Amino acid sequence: MSHPLDRPVLSALCGARQAALAVRAGAAMRFEAGYATFAVCPDPTIEALADLAHLDMPEGVLITVEAQDMAVPQGMVVVKDAVLAQMVLTAPAQFSRTGIAVEPLGEADAADMLALATLTEPGPFYDKTHRLGDFVGVRHDGRLVAMAGERMKPDGFTEVSGVCVHPEARSRGYAGAMIKVVTDRILARGEQAFLHSYPDNAGAMALYHALGFAERARVNMRVLAKA
Repeated sequence: MSHPLDRPVLSALCGARQAALAVRAGAAMRFEAGYATFAVCPDPTIEALADLAHLDMPEGVLITVEAQDMAVPQGMVVVKDAVLAQMVLTAPAQFSRTGIAVEPLGEADAADMLALATLTEPGPFYDKTHRLGDFVGVRHDGRLVAMAGERMKPDGFTEVSGVCVHPEARSRGYAGAMIKVVTDRILARGEQAFLHSYPDNAGAMALYHALGFAERARVNMRVLAKA
């Protein structure tokens, strides 16, 4: 049996916490528009993958994340292919957040969160992405300058995502402090924290290792658009 994180989108959309966000077309499914563009076809045959092209795509693209390489679905074209390092928290480290006030973020902060994500591009982030899980942030003079939170939630796991810091507020320890808060909450629920990173992002990889994450596998991310 494969590991749940080999097909994280499938595991999340079939899991107890996020199944209600699944939108289907034939054999394919995706997160509800506005939350995320992640999509999956449980049956990886070429015939079944064609159903991905029948999903609604108001954002213009769909994203698949799979341990195994998949065929390009009929009726779709590849916008981007990338390999990601999938990391799991194996040895939580101590991390000082002296002087860093990490605060919870919610619906009232949605516009600020979307603006920060649009500026910094931590990954796909839309007007409802902040509702996928708990988010925290750091404000400076009232302006949101950093945030981090949760995204995909396969049973027993929660993904750390949306980690971003305003260019004018970097190198202050904000990212590490926020990830520590997010992962502590995940662990307190009895779940395992995981995340995805570009393996050639040396700064991010160094931080994740320092926080106690270890690489579990390499997975394939593919951005698809209709042909």
